[in-house]
Parts: sequence; structure tokens; C-alpha cells
Amino acid sequence: MPEEKLSTIERAVWEAQPHALAGAVATAIEQAYGAVSVDLLLADYRLDFLVPVVSGRPAFRMDGTPAGRAFAAQEPVTAKAGDGDVWELHLPLAVLGDRSGVLTVVLEDEPDSATREELYVVAGVVARALKIADVGTDVFRRARRRSRLTLAAEIQWELLPGRSCVTDEYHLAGQLEPAYAIWGDNFDWSTSAEHLIVSVTNGMGRGAEAALLTQLAVGALRNARRSGADLVDQATLANETIYNQHHGQRHVSTLLLRFDVATGRVGAIDAGSPKIFRLRDGAVESVELEAQLPLGMFDDTRYTEQEFFVESGDRLVIFSDGFHTARSPRGETYGTVALAAALRQTQLQSPSETVRTLTRGLLDYYGGIELADDAVVLCLDWVGRA
Repeated sequence: MPEEKLSTIERAVWEAQPHALAGAVATAIEQAYGAVSVDLLLADYRLDFLVPVVSGRPAFRMDGTPAGRAFAAQEPVTAKAGDGDVWELHLPLAVLGDRSGVLTVVLEDEPDSATREELYVVAGVVARALKIADVGTDVFRRARRRSRLTLAAEIQWELLPGRSCVTDEYHLAGQLEPAYAIWGDNFDWSTSAEHLIVSVTNGMGRGAEAALLTQLAVGALRNARRSGADLVDQATLANETIYNQHHGQRHVSTLLLRFDVATGRVGAIDAGSPKIFRLRDGAVESVELEAQLPLGMFDDTRYTEQEFFVESGDRLVIFSDGFHTARSPRGETYGTVALAAALRQTQLQSPSETVRTLTRGLLDYYGGIELADDAVVLCLDWVGRA
């Protein structure tokens, strides 16, 4: 019987038009499990609120709620509903660690372990279908935004490969701030069986002009990478592309990293302002690299690759200058004391939750006023290959 239920729900999910996916999911689960109701809760761009899609109820802060716990821990959470007559089963929606929200199923009776397990599998199917549907409709993008995105932010979010990636060898996650008005900061990654390639970019300027500059840089780096170029050639070709377009008037601060999954060797090119911090055995240290010229400043810049190594259990956290040079209303620099303390306080959290906590800490550090510079944070937990 469980196989029949799953097959029926899967058929309904994959036959649904992208814009009608949420309603099709709710109807199929209600019919298969006799559920009182089903809702799809999407995380907003700031990872602060959950937005109900099916019921149309108001968005709510995820912290301190059963649905929020399911999202944060990436585990099913069962709780009595507010009136106490029914039970809510909250199931995380994620694809290879890339979190999108929570599937909430309301049942008349407390779900047993078999039902929880079955619906957990269903949530995995829904998460994959949602990722595919998101390409073909604006319904879910519109639901996730609690305020209007600037044009620059729209460009930057569309550039991202995702917010998180989990494999047997590493867990990687990132976040942009201000989420609804980011301009020049971005991150990118590419995975393969043998390597992980990561870049953090910061196009100079503000607004759409900065976003378009970053888009050009990311596109050039991807083009070189997908052609089989190594790190030096990626940086060289991107530098030439940006220089030919802007003739040295505009440049992009960039950090390029290439991780060897088998050995933990990291090839690195530091062409700008992003900084790397490493947590090893509870201690926080800066990974110092030779500073090289940002991409696009001169047409004949020669880049060199440096190296360092990561070990199993290491955590790397990469910040753009919007983080480590941020100043409080009292003029204190975030990177001097507060940043190291925040890294130690979040070391028991997953990378996905760490970037969420760090960005909220940055906003608190500014005391509720507008960020003076946009910021990106990327967190990598390294396991390596046995």
C-alpha cells in the first residue's frame, strides 16, 4: 500500500503544470493520507520567514516554530496544532542540501513512524519537483519575496548555483545580504567527482551597474572553467574579458579556490578583497594569501596559483569586504573582534544555519540601519575522502 500511495502522489506531482504544483501536491497527499490539510511553506530570500503557498496565510518568522525547527535541523518535526485537536507533521524540503522550505501535513491522529517515513520520502519528491517547476513559473519566486527585489538583486539571485550543496566529502552553503537589495557581491561553485571549484566575486560600484559587472565576471569564469581551463587561465581569461569591456575603469574583486577531494589540497588565487577564515580544533585563524590585482584592472595581469590544505573536520568561512570591514554605529569594525566570536559561537551549527546566523548577526551589528556595503558569506565544512 505505501508503494501505491507514493506512486499516485508522484504521478500527480510530475503531471502538474509548474504553476499548479503546490495545489496538486496538497490534493494528492490529502487524498492518499486522509490529511486535514497540506501546505507548502517557502523560505523567503533572507531565510527569516516561511511563506505559506497553498493556504495563502500570512508569512511568519520561522524561529521558535515547529516548522522552523524542521527547516533548521532538516529533520521531520511532529507537533500538536494550536487548537490541540489535530497533529502537524513538518517535513524539510531540500535537494542535495539546498533548502527551499517545509511541507506541512495536518492529520487527525498523531502520525506513526511508518507514516512519517513515507511522507518524508514524499517531501523529497516534492522538493525535486519544486526545483524543476521553479524554472518554468514565477509563482514560487513571487511567494518567496516579502518585499520587492531591486533589479540588481534579481540579477544576483539568478546567478547563484543554489544556496547549499551537500556531498559525502563536504557541506557548502552561502547567503547574500541585503537579500532584497544586493548589488555587486556573489558566489559560485561547481562540483565534480574529483574537485570542488568555488568563487566569490564583488563587482565595484552599486546598483544594477555593479550587478551587471559581476554577471560578466561570473559568466567569463564559468566559460573558462567549462572549457577545461585551470585556475590561472580562468582568472586570466576573465580579466581580459572585463578589461576589454571596461578598459580598466571597472574591476571585480575575486577569490578563486579549487579543492582536490582526495587530498584536501586547495589551489587559490586571491584577486581582491574576500577573506578566508579557518576553524580547526576550535581555534579561528585567517588563511593568508598573496594579494593579486582584481580582475579587469589591467589587460596584461599575470596571476599565480597558491596552495594550502584542508583537513577532515576543518571549517572554512569566506567573507566579502561587506562583512569583515563592516562598522557598527559606534565605528567599531566587525572583523576585529565580533567576527571571530561569531565564528566560534556557530561552530556547532551546520553550514546552512551558520550563514543564516552570521548574516543576522551582521544586521544586528549595524543596529537596524541600512548596510553600508553589500556582503556575501560562504561556509564550507570539509570531511574529505577516506
